[in-house]
Amino acid sequence: MTVPTVVLNTGVAMPELGFGVYKVPPADVERAVTTALEAGYRSIDTAAMYGNEAGVGRALRASGLRRDELFVTTKLNNPEHRAGDVEGAFERSLTALGLDEVDLYLIHWPLPAADRYVATWRVLEKFVEDGRARAIGVSNFQIPHLRRILAEGTVVPAVNQVELHPRLTQEALRAFHQEHGIVTEAWSPLGRGRLLTDATVVGLAEKYGVTPAQLIIRWHLQLGNVVIPKSVTPERIRSNFDVFGFELAEDDVAEISALNRDERLGSDPDEVT
Repeated sequence: MTVPTVVLNTGVAMPELGFGVYKVPPADVERAVTTALEAGYRSIDTAAMYGNEAGVGRALRASGLRRDELFVTTKLNNPEHRAGDVEGAFERSLTALGLDEVDLYLIHWPLPAADRYVATWRVLEKFVEDGRARAIGVSNFQIPHLRRILAEGTVVPAVNQVELHPRLTQEALRAFHQEHGIVTEAWSPLGRGRLLTDATVVGLAEKYGVTPAQLIIRWHLQLGNVVIPKSVTPERIRSNFDVFGFELAEDDVAEISALNRDERLGSDPDEVT
């Protein structure tokens, strides 16, 4: 199965379905990524903060896949926003991954109290210029943070990766992204598993003959989100990829979206320091 792609504002094609490795221990990540690649995933999302970039890199090298068949995302760790630290942090990620370039490099959190994210963004812009990052973006940025980047930077973020699931649909933020050509990428797309027992989700999953996780991933895709579910269980890794054989009716997409409560399960980006 070839995963559909979305073209980023740098012209790079990004798979709409990828594999996330948040909280996957370093000892387990190589096996999990290997399973994901064997299942058909070609986009892998990691971060310096996760401490597992090296294991991701080993799995990529062992896969036998060509570099141009893979899409690799990693992110700048929060303590590295200090002046002069961004370049070194980026190089350490490349070394850990065993790569000369990444497909997408993100600022992990805006840290608004520190007020460094604009200066940090200007450093990331250089990584696109010199070819070490094929695209750059942000993660957990709110609309005010994005407005500053657009006003004070020279490159529009290709992606904003945010917490997004049926109980936090981020409609205003997604509309802002669409207006400015920024791709919406969903982390915690299954609501940390809490949505898998929701009565509406379970009922609709039964209607389509799919798992609750498959239903929600399909919902994301039909909204136009890039989605990166994570698991360390081989069966679930494979099942989460098997979402291209059915399509949700528009009314059912709307019914899932109506579960929104503006409910965060992760940290509020304005409060992370």
